[in-house]
Amino acid sequence: MFTEYKNLPNNSRVWIYQSDREFTIKEIEFIAAKAEEFINSWTRHGDNLKGSFTIKYNQFLVLAVDENFNNVSGCSIDSSVRFIQELESELKLDLMDKMNITFKEGEDINLVKLHDFQRFAKERKVTQETIVFNNMVNTKEDFENNWEIPAKLSWHKRFLV
Repeated sequence: MFTEYKNLPNNSRVWIYQSDREFTIKEIEFIAAKAEEFINSWTRHGDNLKGSFTIKYNQFLVLAVDENFNNVSGCSIDSSVRFIQELESELKLDLMDKMNITFKEGEDINLVKLHDFQRFAKERKVTQETIVFNNMVNTKEDFENNWEIPAKLSWHKRFLV
């Protein structure tokens, strides 16, 4: 059952899907409609899940679920992955490539392959202060406080000189 993202508790579980490109305005409208439809039918063994989504920077889709209402299960996570795969197919984009790394350069968001990020670190094109997107966060609170952080505070630090 869909609820507004802002109404979810801070301990809600999140999954961050970064696109390999920016969404168009038409795609954002499409994603929003499909996400709300999916969330309204999202269940765990027949029990409703209370969830939401948000889209950030026209490139990140974040699914969230209030586990105080009902916990997710393997099957409900699988159904969310199928939903994401359907979006990928319909919109001809990639939302699940974990080898893509995103970071900010000023106000611009750069998406590169992991090996390119490692090269940029060696060349000092990315530094400890470079703002990276830590898509490993798993709660709403972490997402809001620890998603966009300096590389030195993220798992990305292992690649820095």
